Amino acid sequence: MIKTASKSFSFLFSFIVVGIIFYYFIYTNPDFGLLDKKSGEETYFIKKVIDGDTYLLHNGEKVRLLGIDTPEQYDSDKLEEDALRSGKDKKTIRKLGKLSSNYVKELVEGKKVILKKEPNYEDRDKYGRLLRYVYLEDGTLINAKIIQDGYGQVYEKYPISKTEEFRRYQKDARENKRGLWSDIEGFRN
Repeated sequence: MIKTASKSFSFLFSFIVVGIIFYYFIYTNPDFGLLDKKSGEETYFIKKVIDGDTYLLHNGEKVRLLGIDTPEQYDSDKLEEDALRSGKDKKTIRKLGKLSSNYVKELVEGKKVILKKEPNYEDRDKYGRLLRYVYLEDGTLINAKIIQDGYGQVYEKYPISKTEEFRRYQKDARENKRGLWSDIEGFRN
């Protein structure tokens, strides 16, 4: 009986030690989502694109892109606000939101990304989402790329250091009818 208890304790102890080592490796390795203290960057994998400007990370956190807004594809208060602000019906906005989300899925879903904070800015929004710039490993700033390609617009409510840059990208996308600014089949402009 004592040998059985001793073996059970040894197994349990070994299991706990292996668990601690695994936990330490996963959560101290920048490839798995911790802060690189030298650069101030966080590295994650995008598990799922929730919508064009909000993503679910592999660790369960949500990130909201800074300085950008994309059309809503789901019923929400924001969908109502977008409809009032734009003069478009909710069905059209949801379709545009779906187009934007599909575009962004191709860009980031399942990929490794680097998150950067805006200096002197809130860390999280009222929904608990991380507020970040999101970069691909090749250095592409996703926040900017979405605006450049016409699948989002500048979020003017809370200005950031890149607001003027993003406004130039939006103006160029609109003038050149890229993305959602183009004559999209099935939509009347």
